[in-house]
Amino acid sequence: MTSVRFCRDSRGRLCGFTVLGHTGYAPEGEDIVCAGVSALTQTAVNALETVAHAPASVIVRSGFLSVRLHKGLSARQQYAARIILRSVRQGLEGIAEAYPAHLKVSE
Repeated sequence: MTSVRFCRDSRGRLCGFTVLGHTGYAPEGEDIVCAGVSALTQTAVNALETVAHAPASVIVRSGFLSVRLHKGLSARQQYAARIILRSVRQGLEGIAEAYPAHLKVSE
């Protein structure tokens, strides 16, 4: 099972997420749940950089992804980053609803 945990800053705003584990839905290369999670989370990482221009710390390992926004972002960067994070969370929650044995989303 893959778990995704979103985090919030001291003001209650989404500030990142951590993805841990493998979904186990199907063999590697055929796992549509993994593909969906990967597509959404990698798009979020790319959009934080190229759309929101919001620097983030990103750690990637097999079965692990951690994304944390840097502190001190401008109001514009924060606004754009929050939209991206809320969008990826909504997409992941949809996958988790369809495949609850393979993906869990929490805060």
